[in-house]
Amino acid sequence: MLNLSNWRVLKAVFTGMVVSGVIAAHSGAALAQDASSGLRGTSSELKLVPQGDAQLRYSFAPLVKQTAPAVVNVYAAVKVQQRQSPFAGDPFFEQFFGGKVFGGRQRQRTSRSLGSGVIVGEEGIVITNHHVIKNASEVKVALSDGREYPAEIKLIDEQSDLAVLKLNAERTFPVVPLGDSESLEVGDLVLALGNPFGVGQTVTSGIVSALARSQRGKDDFGFFIQTDASINPGNSGGALVDMQGRLIGVNTSIFTKSGGSNGIGFAVPSNMVKVVLESVRGGSDRLLRPWVGASFQAVTADIADSIGLERPRGALVAGVIEGGPAEEAGLKLGDVVLMIDGKPIEHADALGYRLATAGTGRTVKLSVLSRNTKKDLQLALAPAPETPARDTRVIRGRSPFTGAQVANLSPRLAQEIRVDTGKRGVVVMGVKRRSPASRIGFRAGDIILEINEERIESTRQLDELSNAGGRGWDFVLERNGRRYEQYIR
Repeated sequence: MLNLSNWRVLKAVFTGMVVSGVIAAHSGAALAQDASSGLRGTSSELKLVPQGDAQLRYSFAPLVKQTAPAVVNVYAAVKVQQRQSPFAGDPFFEQFFGGKVFGGRQRQRTSRSLGSGVIVGEEGIVITNHHVIKNASEVKVALSDGREYPAEIKLIDEQSDLAVLKLNAERTFPVVPLGDSESLEVGDLVLALGNPFGVGQTVTSGIVSALARSQRGKDDFGFFIQTDASINPGNSGGALVDMQGRLIGVNTSIFTKSGGSNGIGFAVPSNMVKVVLESVRGGSDRLLRPWVGASFQAVTADIADSIGLERPRGALVAGVIEGGPAEEAGLKLGDVVLMIDGKPIEHADALGYRLATAGTGRTVKLSVLSRNTKKDLQLALAPAPETPARDTRVIRGRSPFTGAQVANLSPRLAQEIRVDTGKRGVVVMGVKRRSPASRIGFRAGDIILEINEERIESTRQLDELSNAGGRGWDFVLERNGRRYEQYIR
């Protein structure tokens, strides 16, 4: 039998269990109602962690049905020249000489690549990655229902790794609406759609792992969305969508040592996509970025400590071009740009992204730390000028430069080939095979600074010197930021 004290203990426990159950049931219903409304809303206050079995039964299927028809496969054909040996296939020759080629004729073969894309315009505008269609002579796009259409390349932007295609068809297409990548937060749910390994359209889920990543390599423009949703070869150019079915990123690359997904994928933010699309709709075949007329570098821990910053952040002004927009705005060497239009600049690469997405033809407010004083500056954003004119030509005559295609370096051309926009001189754009310039070892991107102690200011000057000939050539060039001097007789 239970004594009175034991009965009181059991009664208290039972009462607590009933009350807790009522509260839990009420809270679960409220949470379910809030979560269902959160799927339709856009406010960050409605974001909730799933509570209980009922909410864990939610499915992404309606979201996939809404977005999948606008995610496509992109097929690119690239024609490449290949020299074939006249002895190819001869077992005796191949036994002694292996795969070496002696003589033979150039033959053309077609290399094919596969990627993904997203339809973002009802008229058939498709966004994909530049590396998916790079150097393509033919591009085809296949819809999720199997229909195929030829596509025209409207714009490529190597720096952001984006390309815009136009389907050659007189019909309307399903689209994925563009979202605002600025509204993303770490931890938000996302879906990645694409065609990995060519197996067919595939959907994976994950979260936003990080924002403003800048570790992709040479094409990095400094502001990628990182996600753990599986992205594999073939997913490039596919959609990264939020829980409202909006495109918030274009899947671009992964960090991997095995070739497959390790849960570290990167996507170009949708706000960068918007800028690229605006350029296409404005009739341009390339993205014109704002020209600041200044160079920037990272703020290290030592620099932050020396200028009174509590932590490393911002972009340090490393150089200012005379007469450029930065000088006119009041930026000085050693200043640190902390914000642009109220948006924080965490590192120097992020400044380039903020300027690119701001576009040209407007003025932005820079929050700057200058000589231990914070101040605001107004910076006018305009396209880089093409002064002097390119005057592209192939060098003739008898000189080490014969066969090099060169152009006058201007801020706009420097921006296109991704060198310091303050550089001046004559830049090598290409080199003819078997030419003297090719044998010497000139490469695209080399900047010719001096010849026989004479500063080179234009392609015309270089061409005249080459035609005049000479017994010796003492020249200075810059390659990847380093100066080289060479003498040739």
